[in-house]
Amino acid sequence: MKKWYDEEYKWEIEVIKFLGSDHTERYCRNGEEVGDKYTCTYGCPVNTDGQGICSKVMTIMFPIMEAVRSGGNLEYIGGNSRYSKNIVCPDGCVMFRMTAEKLDNENFYKGDFFE
Repeated sequence: MKKWYDEEYKWEIEVIKFLGSDHTERYCRNGEEVGDKYTCTYGCPVNTDGQGICSKVMTIMFPIMEAVRSGGNLEYIGGNSRYSKNIVCPDGCVMFRMTAEKLDNENFYKGDFFE
């Protein structure tokens, strides 16, 4: 992989609580634990051990990330702030907080990257 574009946003995704349990064993297939953190720009989020976030929750996060990348405000879809929103995994086990940080880079589609 050769990343050639500096993304406009950086994301941090943190596990903030379990729903219906107090432990990960036999509950969360990916082994998420409260306090786990993942980061990414455009690719899939990974933690400090290089482990990726659950693929099921990524299906929920990606449209939210695209909304922010296109200028959206997460408060309009129940977010905590313009760049932060809590979400629950599709299995209903784990709650995550996803937070974007705007970087000082050009938007992918508005920059002159295709010339």
